[in-house]
Amino acid sequence: MSGNNVSHSKRRTRRRFMPNLQRVHVLVSERSVRRLVCTRCIRTQSKVR
Repeated sequence: MSGNNVSHSKRRTRRRFMPNLQRVHVLVSERSVRRLVCTRCIRTQSKVR
């Protein structure tokens, strides 16, 4: 996603919102693999278990 940085004087410059990626051990076909996963995915996966 993209948006604006807004300074105290209300000047706007473009910025990007990047996903919060974390390196996590994930079970893939009964094997533990390290993957880059966003924090929202980590939260929803913990609820599914």
